[in-house]
Amino acid sequence: MAQMSIADDETLASIRARAQKIIRELSGSVKEDLPSWVRGGSSYKDATTISGPDERSARCRYFDNHGFIHVPAFADADTEISAMKKQMQDLASGWDPKSKISVFRTDEGQTDAQGSDNYFLTSASKVHFFTEKDATDEDGELKREFVDNKMAALNKAGHGMHMIPGAFRKYATSQKVRALVIDLGWVDPVVPQSMYIFKQPHVGGEVTSHQDSTFLYTEPRQTCLGLWLALDDATLENGCLWIRPGSHQESVRRKFSRNPEHFGTDAIESRSSRAAGNITKPQMMFEQLVDDGALAAVPWDGKLPEDSLISEAPFEGLFKAGFVPVECKAGDLLAFCGELDHLSLPNYSPLQRHTFQLHLVDGRGAGVEWAKSNWLQYPQEEEFLSVKM
Repeated sequence: MAQMSIADDETLASIRARAQKIIRELSGSVKEDLPSWVRGGSSYKDATTISGPDERSARCRYFDNHGFIHVPAFADADTEISAMKKQMQDLASGWDPKSKISVFRTDEGQTDAQGSDNYFLTSASKVHFFTEKDATDEDGELKREFVDNKMAALNKAGHGMHMIPGAFRKYATSQKVRALVIDLGWVDPVVPQSMYIFKQPHVGGEVTSHQDSTFLYTEPRQTCLGLWLALDDATLENGCLWIRPGSHQESVRRKFSRNPEHFGTDAIESRSSRAAGNITKPQMMFEQLVDDGALAAVPWDGKLPEDSLISEAPFEGLFKAGFVPVECKAGDLLAFCGELDHLSLPNYSPLQRHTFQLHLVDGRGAGVEWAKSNWLQYPQEEEFLSVKM
């Protein structure tokens, strides 16, 4: 199969026009009486656990209908974004690849890469660094071209960017983030996870189709909210986000869980990261949560849709599967439900595509619990950062 590089200008213009048409049609198909997504099917007006107006805003209704919203110029490029990039440079300068290299993957190698990696497991409330799979050699060392430019080898940093003083925490606790999340229907929003994604020029790998609630599972209902902030312009060429509108109404298909064979059930129940089982077993596992028929209906889960990257018809497989690209300017925000299918393609361009991503869930004040079997568990003395107050 011929692999796509960067499509010609005429093709890209056609793809953009097609995407814009789809987005315009979504704006004209908002049902006024659709219940709140985050409140588990109850109507917004019936909710009694939140103070404030009963009626949803236009963007909240759009969000509940389609599973996402695009907020232009949510963050200031000259101040907030510059500060985030500067803080990341400072953090990355202290990363020593000789002490630990951990590769991040979202393809079929994910369970082996993240499912048996203590460095990944212990990154929950810290800042750890993960490289692109193509940045290391067969011995697991940085390739020669990255030795003197280690930051160019990075896939992401996470998962506790919001836990340290500085630009990331300031943004996470800002009034505008709080106002947006409350407007969308969250009652007791807390932040379990944040990530800085580098999407490096030429080597930035794809992020296969997934639902965030697979990795950030709450009970008795799903409440994960992704806040995807573009720190650079995100385009078709450098790997913008593709979302599948309406897919947030589907159930979570898989759950990335702590393996009870490795940890033991008592350790999982107590949220301990100390293994008390068979440590030769993988730390993590994917649990199938839907029947085989429902899983077969979404054959791209954990993959890219077929024909996503063929040069003869660029992106056609993505459109056929119901995905649409959402290009962003630096400072734009995409907010989306945890059950929404989304992905991004490799960065074939010479331009970086940095993003900062917050993941929030509703907390106990909304009658919601963080699943004990989730991979991400804070040390018992630490709490998730609240953005409510």
